[in-house]
Amino acid sequence: MNEAASGAIPDELGETALRRNIRDRVEAAGTSFYWAMRLLPESRRNGMYAVYAFCREVDDIADGDWPVERKIAALADWRLEIDALYTGGQPRHLVARALREPTLCYRLRREDFLAVIDGMEMDARADIRAPDLATLDLYCARVAGAVGRLAGAPSIAVIPAAVAPVVFQIAQSLHVATGSSTRAEARTAGA
Repeated sequence: MNEAASGAIPDELGETALRRNIRDRVEAAGTSFYWAMRLLPESRRNGMYAVYAFCREVDDIADGDWPVERKIAALADWRLEIDALYTGGQPRHLVARALREPTLCYRLRREDFLAVIDGMEMDARADIRAPDLATLDLYCARVAGAVGRLAGAPSIAVIPAAVAPVVFQIAQSLHVATGSSTRAEARTAGA
């Protein structure tokens, strides 16, 4: 069984139970985004929960303790799950199944999901806490940019086009800041 399929659930699980499971995963993640997403109308909220759950799944793979080869294999499995969404196949992972409806309703782009996976592969392969500017730009475009496009897809959540460059700059700044604080914490812990 592939890594992505390890989150597989029986096909008999109804849509209501599927949505509840995804909502519970997002709430359990402890993110403040959960509370903001709750304010959206139901269809948009369910779409955002599914997008967030996907991002959490692939980020957990990239940041996990597995060897690099296993991380890359698990992310490759996620590519297959995303491919299934766009080729009429049957995704096996719970989160991929939850993406089916918002992908159709809100015209979420396959390229954006794959860009997020590309960014997670960068993260899985190397420490990118303090990359050169070109690597930082590429990483932010793949991760923050793609997530922004998924979240700002027509009718899910409204992110005006004029705001997109600002969001990208904020994403870069946050990545640099969190990478710096992580390195400082690591130095303090090792001292």
